[in-house]
Amino acid sequence: MSDVSLTILAETANDAQAIERLHERTFGPGRFVLSAYRLREHVDHLLDLSFTGSDRHALVGSVRQLPIFIGDTKALLLGPLTVEPPFRGRGVGRALLDRALKEAKARGHRLVVLVGDERYYSRVGFKTIPKGRATMPGPVDYSRLLVAELVDGAFADVSGAIRPDWSMAR
Repeated sequence: MSDVSLTILAETANDAQAIERLHERTFGPGRFVLSAYRLREHVDHLLDLSFTGSDRHALVGSVRQLPIFIGDTKALLLGPLTVEPPFRGRGVGRALLDRALKEAKARGHRLVVLVGDERYYSRVGFKTIPKGRATMPGPVDYSRLLVAELVDGAFADVSGAIRPDWSMAR
């Protein structure tokens, strides 16, 4: 990341359009049918736990976190995490991920869930959720359903449907 002058800031409402354009470029229109997007339909992500990455004032990446439940246990859904293609492989995604998890832990959150590649996310502590421990709405590849414990043992007795935290509904 030596050639990237990365500034990471908490997302603000003013960032919404630029982030949506980034998601459009990097994920395309098919993103709306993904299971994770179904969880995002009626509950907004948490601005204080969502971050932007900029290089010399140009948005190059974003990560968001949404309040959810796994059964009766509060957790966060991380994602989408995205980086502009020319900036991939330069540490931007990892820096955004590290910041998001650090802030979530600092604010007392215990679990973070995402749908993604275990090889990438295992570097920061994510593990595949054992088969049958959690379900999501819509089709999902359960081998890509991952959890990170921000507190040791936080996932030990957790199971159930992953659903939005409706107390945060729009």
